[in-house]
Amino acid sequence: MPRFCPLFSSSSGNCCYVGDASGGILIDAGASAKRIREALDAIGVDIGRVGAIFVTHEHSDHVSGLRVLAERARLPVFATGGTLRALERMNLLTGKYPVSAIPQGGVEVNGMLVRHFATSHDAEEPCGYRIEMPGGMKLAIATDTGCLTDATREALAGCDLVMLESNHEVTMLQNGPYPYYLKRRILSSIGHLSNAACAEFLIRLLERGTARFYLAHLSKENNTPDLALAAARESLGSRGAKAGIDYELTVAGQELRMAVM
Repeated sequence: MPRFCPLFSSSSGNCCYVGDASGGILIDAGASAKRIREALDAIGVDIGRVGAIFVTHEHSDHVSGLRVLAERARLPVFATGGTLRALERMNLLTGKYPVSAIPQGGVEVNGMLVRHFATSHDAEEPCGYRIEMPGGMKLAIATDTGCLTDATREALAGCDLVMLESNHEVTMLQNGPYPYYLKRRILSSIGHLSNAACAEFLIRLLERGTARFYLAHLSKENNTPDLALAAARESLGSRGAKAGIDYELTVAGQELRMAVM
């Protein structure tokens, strides 16, 4: 049975477990190795059943625990070539664990086919991941993107479950304490996706068959779970969709629990 659990999802750290009875993978390692292992224990997953770590990009809230976790558990690490070059400059690639650029056709780990797609963020070569489970179910993870690229739209279409960034509420960000340059960065096409932009795209996903949505990477300073949920529900409701009947909606990382698909 496919299983999905965002272990951490915020501006402070990101890490997600995807797997089934035969094992799983991690998407990002943006918390300490200790905290990631504790979170895996909490959902009943032994680190020995994790087959690899897939990195979306090199920002610290996605890789802060990567080196220690990969070294201690001898976990292979996959990322785009650009991200690997950035990680090497950061001295995170120590030679004590296998590292590979993810091939264009994807890579199979623990029976899952993992493919990457380009996102739009101020990083070397950021990406999201689309994962096909052994039973045919499909899920996708797209965070840290200032806009929805054609590649992202195509990759997310038709997935059973999608975790999509809903980083900030625009007015809250504009009136908040961040300096002007940082506000501009977040609002740009290589920044982060707003509640409104996320909510609008959920309609397209629902129309293409997605029924499970996770709102991810919420800013602690410029958003709240209630605001993100309200925007998503209003958007989906505008097309007559009803929560709990037509779709399921969750804020990623708000509660540590395994979703069984």
